[in-house]
Parts: sequence; structure tokens; C-alpha cells
Amino acid sequence: MSSYNNSLNLAKEYQCKSIAFPLISTGVYGFPKEAALQIAISAISSFLIKHDMLVYLVVFDNTSFGISQKLFSSIHQYIDEHYVEEVEKEFIRSRVEPTEVDFHHKDLIEEVNASLEYRLNQLDESFSQRLLRFIDERNMTDVETYKSANIDRRLFSKIRKDTDYTPKKRTAVAFAIALKLGLEETQELLTSAGYTLSHSSKFDIIIKYFIEQENYNIHKINEALFAFDQPLLGS
Repeated sequence: MSSYNNSLNLAKEYQCKSIAFPLISTGVYGFPKEAALQIAISAISSFLIKHDMLVYLVVFDNTSFGISQKLFSSIHQYIDEHYVEEVEKEFIRSRVEPTEVDFHHKDLIEEVNASLEYRLNQLDESFSQRLLRFIDERNMTDVETYKSANIDRRLFSKIRKDTDYTPKKRTAVAFAIALKLGLEETQELLTSAGYTLSHSSKFDIIIKYFIEQENYNIHKINEALFAFDQPLLGS
């Protein structure tokens, strides 16, 4: 762990904006990759709690993210029980020939436009607004939130300033994990960004698994996602 700590402190001293690490000692020295990964995550996480820096941990194969066989089997079983293959459906679109618009149709169009304008004025909270509300309700600071979500400070600042900002789904999920939201609240946050958790996505099912287990360790979740070839949480 001292190798990571010394390197991170040197990077801070030289005002580096980012730094990249391999899994130290897992090459010719043969140190177990799973143990090395936990050491690296622990050292880097402790540093990032107090400092802002972009830290890359470079791994070269899935075996480096060696989640326990028990956890792998549990997730695999959970996916088998909940995963539903998405079935393509063919929709027959009937061709509607254009017709001359009479005064009745014009009145109808005006009525529809007025109704649409009313509905647009009744929009729910945006993702940014709902995220900030959840942060306040959890009595967390902005810094605690974006660091726990493995999100870059600049991205969080963009989300906070732009009420209409729409994040990537994995970013929205990362915030839900950082805030330790239950399934219902997670769906609420995702819906505000135009997403949902479904049974036709392995990524979604893995996220559901960890939320139901009340396991909000984002590094452990990323290990599982990596093992199942899914995108990782964070920016």
C-alpha cells in the first residue's frame, strides 16, 4: 500500500491532474491479483476522500477483477432468474394519405397545442433537481456524493449548474449507489433522466441485485460488472 500512497503524494506535490497505476507486484513477483486489487482500491479511495485527482487503475484481463466464486454464482443465478430476452416486435405502419385541413381540424390542432403547452408546464423535477434533493435529504455534501459515486468533480459541477443536463445511465446509477437509494428511489432518480431498470438488461439486473442486498460498495459492484462484461459505474 505504501507504493500507492507515496506515488499519490508525489503526484499531489507536483500538482498532477491525473495518475495511472498497474496492479503493483502482480507481474514477475506473482502477488495474487485479487489481493492486489483490494490494496490498490483501498489506498486510492482513502486518498481521493481528501484530494481531487483523476486516478486510473489499469488492468489487463478479467482475472484481475477476481470477485469471489460465491458472489459470482449468486449474481449468475440472480440473472438467470430475472433476465428476460428482449423480443423484437414488428409494427405495421399504415400509410395515411394527407387530406385537406378544414377549419374543424385547425381548431383541433390549436386545442392539442394548448394541451401540450399545459403538459410541458407541468414537468416533474429534472435529474439535476432530483439529485440535489436526494443529496439534501441524505444530509450528504456535494463532495461526499460525487466521490462516493466515482464521478469527476467537473462533471458534477456541470450537472449542478445545468438543470436540463441529461447524464449517461451509468452516471445516474452511480449517484443512486452513492446515495444508497432503495429500488423505488433509484427508479425515481433514473426516470428523471429518462431511464429505468429493466429485466432485459444484465447491467440493470446486476444493479438490482446489489441494491436488494443493500451492498453499496461501488468498487465491488464494478468488479461484478466487469466480470459480466458490462459498463462500469462512474465517469
